[in-house]
Amino acid sequence: MSKKTNHIDSTSANTIIAKRRNLPDTQQLIAQICSGNTTALSRSITLAESTAARHQAIAQEVLTGCLPHANKSIRIGITGVPGVGKSTFIEALGHHLTQQGKKIAVLAIDPSSSISHGSILGDKTRMETLSVNERAFIRPSAAGDSLGGVARKTREAIILCEAAGYEVILIETVGVGQSETAVHAMTDFFLLLKLAGAGDELQGIKRGIMEMADLLVINKADGDNKNAAKLAASAFAKALHLYPAKESEWSPEVKRCSALQNEGIEEIWETISNYIKLVNENGYFETNRKKQNTYWLKNTIENTLKDNFYSDPKIKAKLPLLLEALNEGKTTPFQAAQELLKKF
Repeated sequence: MSKKTNHIDSTSANTIIAKRRNLPDTQQLIAQICSGNTTALSRSITLAESTAARHQAIAQEVLTGCLPHANKSIRIGITGVPGVGKSTFIEALGHHLTQQGKKIAVLAIDPSSSISHGSILGDKTRMETLSVNERAFIRPSAAGDSLGGVARKTREAIILCEAAGYEVILIETVGVGQSETAVHAMTDFFLLLKLAGAGDELQGIKRGIMEMADLLVINKADGDNKNAAKLAASAFAKALHLYPAKESEWSPEVKRCSALQNEGIEEIWETISNYIKLVNENGYFETNRKKQNTYWLKNTIENTLKDNFYSDPKIKAKLPLLLEALNEGKTTPFQAAQELLKKF
């Protein structure tokens, strides 16, 4: 009897494993996403992030089916140096928006280790209360080797979240400081978080990231830091006037807030709403969306070419030999690269 029971249990386990290995039905996934099913949404994002060819094929079908239901959200990029309080700020802003009846999605990008290639993916832990809010969806992803502070599949995740009915998409970047053009190229509004008294006021003014910002927010403006926040806000406001006028016809503003104390959040959302109203009226919103599509077309081509190059059998066979020759001083990086490109 015992042996028979074990056989049945083993068979059941194998059936469950087989079911899990079965690829999902794309039409079913699309229907579930459009009805707001977060499990289907998470699964589809995972398929989009996968490097497996069969997963990519399904992901592309799902994305195509979801596209007619997308492009109806406000996409907001939020960046800042590590420690500026991005997660706390997003949680405060997220609660403010859900209290207004809006559905929000947070695409949080965690930095990946260049050594182990691992990521902590701890945003659901940092946003404890927002993560259990039924009107909020939080999806942490690893940045991988992306220099733009966003995961390579963030663009696809945005489309899937929009199809699921999320009205505001908040994209939190790793805060690398120098390479935030990717998030700027996929969002409608770019918000830069800063700290007062952190010693980076002048450095921040020099960086190109300042020129991209639509709103600069001095966070942690509470307690003994209030006066320092006022001084920093004044300095940044003066610096913003040095930049040329934006194509959007919007004049970037500087605000202060305390995400921890939930102070200034309502005013920040009002500023974002004013911006969206302006760019909708002057036509820049649509123009910018077209620019986003162009950027991601070129970006996808570049990434695909890179992936195809390194996965090519001829390149895999020749690359180690050329690396050895390079280390022995028998060739130069330029010559080795040219030889590999000729083989591709």
